[in-house]
Amino acid sequence: MTATAPPEHDRPDKSAVTDERILRTSPLKKLLGRPELGSVVGAAAVFVFFSIVADSFLRASSLGTVLYAASTIGIMAVPVALLMIGGEFDLSAGVLVTSSALISSMFSYRMTANVWAGVLVSLLVTLAIGVFNGVMLTRTKLPSFIITLGTFLMLTGLNLGFTKLISGTVSTKTIADMEGFESAKQLFASQLTIGDVDLKITILWWIVLVAVATWILLRTRFGNWIFAVGGGADAARAVGVPVTRTKIGLYMGVAFCAWISGQHLLFSFDVVQSGEGVGNELIYIIAAVIGGCLITGGYGSAIGSAVGAFIFGMTSKGIVYAEWNPDWFKFFLGAMLLLATLLNAWVRKRAEATA
Repeated sequence: MTATAPPEHDRPDKSAVTDERILRTSPLKKLLGRPELGSVVGAAAVFVFFSIVADSFLRASSLGTVLYAASTIGIMAVPVALLMIGGEFDLSAGVLVTSSALISSMFSYRMTANVWAGVLVSLLVTLAIGVFNGVMLTRTKLPSFIITLGTFLMLTGLNLGFTKLISGTVSTKTIADMEGFESAKQLFASQLTIGDVDLKITILWWIVLVAVATWILLRTRFGNWIFAVGGGADAARAVGVPVTRTKIGLYMGVAFCAWISGQHLLFSFDVVQSGEGVGNELIYIIAAVIGGCLITGGYGSAIGSAVGAFIFGMTSKGIVYAEWNPDWFKFFLGAMLLLATLLNAWVRKRAEATA
């Protein structure tokens, strides 16, 4: 039997056959497909709202304050967003920041060493905790909620127990007079003045971290692995993605940023309260979700987390500038979380409808 070519009029029109990989995407479709679109719309609305109700909100000095508040959350929201894109959570992120600061302070004080020795030891220990979370997650197959909740409780107890054991109180001793303090403060807690605006160096750290995370997600193989793992770990493993290494790397990223935030905390005030940081992990997650990250993983962006943190900064300081009762802050934060989630869901549906 021989194959017979179909009649000419039954053959598909070659001009109508196009490789879907080279199809042109309309600007509207690209815009609707961006995870951070909803958060950008929300940020614009919050900015306009507080510009109207708070006269001092638009002052140059207020901008520096808002950006600083946003950066303290944004530094941690970036790795938390990447972790959520990878399909996991870290409930220990808040207290890990405090742990990092405590380790630097207590090691330097007890060993009477150069402050930089404490900073280095803190980096190593903090990264080790990140590796611990990742290894426990991948080895036990338990949900990250359980693993990191356990780490959260352990770190909370260790922070308080070791601080009381070493210093006799719930706070560390001052290290402001130790060698290396001023140089470390320049790196982690200094201030830049541009015109009439005073900007904390954490804002620069934040911008750099967002840029690096965005490059990783969009331009590297590791970024592809993050999205693949978040979309489905088993499917990703089946096509050769190193799921274990990817997840451990993500937890190490959270730990590294916790170290940066912890050093800023220490060198801003030169003493650390052992109970700080509890509850901040939820704010980091909220910033990432407002920025477009899905709870289920596989979707989101670092830029979105930055916008979510900026919304947090505008809201926390806008309420103060408007001279409202700060007790309303959590209400606004919760309302923004719900509204942003609904808006992000609507944007995704619109993007799928135009596909």
